[in-house]
Amino acid sequence: MSDRIFISSVQKELQDERRTVRDFVRGDALLRRFFNVFLFEDLPASDRRADDVYLDEVGRCAIYLGLLGNEYGSEDAEGISPTEREFDAATARNKVRLIFVKGSTDEGRDPKMRAFISKAGGQLIRRRFTGIPELTAALYASLVEHLERTGKLRRRPFDASACPEASLEDISAEKVRWFLGSARRERKYPLGEDTPPAEALAHLNLLDRGQPSHAAVLLFAGHPQRFLVTSEVKCLHFHGTEVQKPIPSYQVYKGTVFDLVDQAVDFVMSKITRSVGTRALGPQAPVEYELPREAVAEAIVNAVAHRDYASSASVQVMLFADRLEVWNPGELPPELTLAQLRVPHASIPRNPLLSEPLFLAHYIERAGTGTLDMIALCREAGLPEPEFRQEGGQFVQALWRDWLTADVLASMGLNERQTKVVVAAQRERRITNQRYQEVTGAGRTTAKRDLDDLVRKGLLVLMGAGRGAYYEVPRKRP
Repeated sequence: MSDRIFISSVQKELQDERRTVRDFVRGDALLRRFFNVFLFEDLPASDRRADDVYLDEVGRCAIYLGLLGNEYGSEDAEGISPTEREFDAATARNKVRLIFVKGSTDEGRDPKMRAFISKAGGQLIRRRFTGIPELTAALYASLVEHLERTGKLRRRPFDASACPEASLEDISAEKVRWFLGSARRERKYPLGEDTPPAEALAHLNLLDRGQPSHAAVLLFAGHPQRFLVTSEVKCLHFHGTEVQKPIPSYQVYKGTVFDLVDQAVDFVMSKITRSVGTRALGPQAPVEYELPREAVAEAIVNAVAHRDYASSASVQVMLFADRLEVWNPGELPPELTLAQLRVPHASIPRNPLLSEPLFLAHYIERAGTGTLDMIALCREAGLPEPEFRQEGGQFVQALWRDWLTADVLASMGLNERQTKVVVAAQRERRITNQRYQEVTGAGRTTAKRDLDDLVRKGLLVLMGAGRGAYYEVPRKRP
């Protein structure tokens, strides 16, 4: 039988957090085996008093989960809010109580909420969070610990379990210090750069009985691949549109997950076309890449953060003439479909204890928005929307380098010569009348007529004049 979790908070202020907790528990392959969540908003209409329902549900639950924000909430005749009443009821009935406080400080909090937080802190350990990833990671660690303590779980999830043969000596103090500095600047993380590594790992729930977890090794070890051989990223660059040898450029990157993301993004950005503007609007000349850097980074960090680390496969980043493909071992959670990735959806991270530090260091922006951000970035750049697919146990993200995909080209009603030349112009970046004749075997007059038609259809742009004239595929769709 599943343990019931009662979520207690000021509903309006913490509406998003309440729903996130519910969706996270229901969506996680491990947690949903042992827990179900009570959320008052999910109940049908009833003629019972709300406070009676709340207190009855506290009695039925196994775990009281308190989410405490700035507002204290409405007060009864004795000046007590429902959230504090529910906490007192859970205390009186010896329920397991988990308290999560939103915000790194108590500045701006209702005085009664500050007093309530102090009261709860005097009875049990409370944890703070500033964003959804921190909340879900801390909740995940607390619920797994509860399952272990009650004997329901004899083996910890991969990211939470100790990494065999790894010790605190394998954790790089320099890498931890860099992370703490980044997290403090980016997310106002409470720990300073001088925090000892062991204390920092404990605060991030990255120790398993004093030993670094797999997530700790992936994030902060001096040599992560010594313990997790396949935690690397393979980057390949092909001049054509298919995988074929010889491979012009092939790199295998190693290091922490932060290193892997940085190196893989740099590999891609160094291989794609960029244009440099003028200094008309400022001292720095703007640089525009054919693929938005933020979208490339999002695809790569998604693969590194959400891959199945128990797999013997590695993340692969493959750059083709027409697209970027990022492959990672693993499949979507059963609750998520490929179609749902294109609309607002719940965040169900495969490795929540790995994802939280990536969020804190600003490698991940917001939970559940990664694919939506990629779609928006590609649209803004005038490119087709990214493609997501499952293939042979791998999750694949594809970003198109050019708006003129094969499907778009097929819909334009071109003759065989024109199709062949547009493809050549994409590959060679420009085409002349002479080159058109060489590619198609057509005469000069036919070439001129076909090229003029391609210009009218917006598939080519005429550059220059006279003997120096040539044609280019426009960067963005007209």
